[in-house]
Amino acid sequence: MEYVYASLLLHSLGKKIDEKSVKAIIEAAGEKADDAKIKALIASLDGVDIDEAIKQAVAAPVAAAPAASGEKEEKAEEKKEESAEEQEKKAEEAASGLASLFG
Repeated sequence: MEYVYASLLLHSLGKKIDEKSVKAIIEAAGEKADDAKIKALIASLDGVDIDEAIKQAVAAPVAAAPAASGEKEEKAEEKKEESAEEQEKKAEEAASGLASLFG
């Protein structure tokens, strides 16, 4: 992912995205650059209009999260109540189990 970020940084600065520049950014960030990953990135970016790709990514529709209905909220509350009761029961069982050790 850091290689993509490096290429986006170079693009935003108006610099040429090449192996040497990407490697310099990765190493400046304190990481060891992987030449194979850099070559693959440069090859995959060949002929790509980065500005257009960014516009398409931003314009991608995002699915809205469905609103919780009243029934779902009630079921969630019931589960929480049951969970609290179950936890109390388990705590009591654990305490009785420990008490039998010291009986």
